Amino acid sequence: MTDAPPHFRVAIIGSGFAGLGMAVRLKQAGLRDPRDFVVLERADDVGGTWRDNSYPGAACDVPSHLYSFSFAPNPTWSRTFSPQPEIFAYIKRVAGEYGIHRHVRYGHEVLSAHWDPAGNRWRIETSRGPFTAQFLVSGAGPLADPALPDIKGIDTFEGRMFHSADWDHGHDLTGRRVAVIGTGASAIQFVPRIQPEVGRLSLFQRTAPWVMFRHDRDITRAEGWLYRNLPLTQQIARKSIYWGRETYILGFAKNPRLLSVVERLGRANIARSIKDPALRAKVTPDFRAGCKRILMSNDYYPALAQPNVDVVTDGIAEIRPDSVVTRDAAGRETEHRVDTIILGTGFHVTDPPVAHRIFNSEGRSLADHWGSNVQAFRGTTIAGFPNAFILAGPNTGLGHTSQVFMIEAQIRYTLQALKYLCRQGLDRLEVRPEAQRSYNEMVARSMEGTVWVTGGCDSWYLNEEGRNTTLWPTFTWDFALRTRWFDPHNYDLRVDRGARAAA
Repeated sequence: MTDAPPHFRVAIIGSGFAGLGMAVRLKQAGLRDPRDFVVLERADDVGGTWRDNSYPGAACDVPSHLYSFSFAPNPTWSRTFSPQPEIFAYIKRVAGEYGIHRHVRYGHEVLSAHWDPAGNRWRIETSRGPFTAQFLVSGAGPLADPALPDIKGIDTFEGRMFHSADWDHGHDLTGRRVAVIGTGASAIQFVPRIQPEVGRLSLFQRTAPWVMFRHDRDITRAEGWLYRNLPLTQQIARKSIYWGRETYILGFAKNPRLLSVVERLGRANIARSIKDPALRAKVTPDFRAGCKRILMSNDYYPALAQPNVDVVTDGIAEIRPDSVVTRDAAGRETEHRVDTIILGTGFHVTDPPVAHRIFNSEGRSLADHWGSNVQAFRGTTIAGFPNAFILAGPNTGLGHTSQVFMIEAQIRYTLQALKYLCRQGLDRLEVRPEAQRSYNEMVARSMEGTVWVTGGCDSWYLNEEGRNTTLWPTFTWDFALRTRWFDPHNYDLRVDRGARAAA
């Protein structure tokens, strides 16, 4: 007879901002025993994307005071935009201060989670053994798994190749011929850092991003003193940043013509840094600002203007053992000799790998259930998957402000649901299909006319059918209001049979 696997009331996947925030709120709600909940983390430390993305120059493009938990302000940020080491240290500090480490099982990658209707629980297989839990919370965010490009011959490359999210710090770039594939948020941060070191840098650009000047500076000693000794001042700073960022929605979602002002600023940023007309033309976007994520950097354009950098806009035809081959519009091929390839090709956002590991009672994965139509109710619960919550789920992403705000709203909603079940003597919930359908129809209507749909670009916000299944289409305070309280009328609920029998 084999022993039953460890059972928990709640199992959380991942220990980044989402998983950690959920764990802290569970403890604050009274679930303090190590048997109450478990955090299943595949790595050897907390931190999620801010643990993994340690490439040179990694930093947040949302101001520091807003990119943090509301319940755990950090008065010691060194800059207005935090670098990766400080954010990682902040996450670790929060985990330590709230005693979360004792709930985390490190090195436990979730391989599968199957809903068992008879046992009314999730049966979870990890890389280090099985677990069961009554409720499953996925904190595996959209930036958890790097996306690798499908390029002919990529497996034949004999040099060193790595993704920015898995940076090879032991690989010396001094004097090397380096290819960078991709010009997204990661690339514009690490390219300026590696440019002075490399012998030759070839930047393969499919689409030129809009890059704005970033007003980054040191936080002064006087400011730091105020934040430490008068916490209200930091709360005021946070709220001011929040409401300032909310005004961006006026252009993104309400009247995209307002974004012409942003575009003028973007072109001015190019003109200030790049004098060569041909290079200017290459890096000037041909779509509306905001259609793709607007990036922020003060040193990206100056780096591209250096004599050891080539910006290549011809499409990549194939990769050979020691080169990247491009093909222009006329079909002419050019071979670019390189010994290192760095992939700045983003993440699996519209097709999250965790969805291939969560199965309903019929054995169908969440990925198959969704197909290309990724959706959830309030971005958090999914019809057909009882007792499961997805943090940073469909249509909860942002293009203008802090993702942590949205995560905290979802955590609050999840916690309200769990509290309601406990108070009412219930042990199962599942969102009704009609409620989910109505909600997503509302989201789709709200998305009409936004820059993310009409801006004329092909972004990672969109699925294969061109639908934006990633972003929230309006103000974040609207989402916070929608998730402020649990709404049981939108759910099928079941009485806790064990509790009733005991009574």
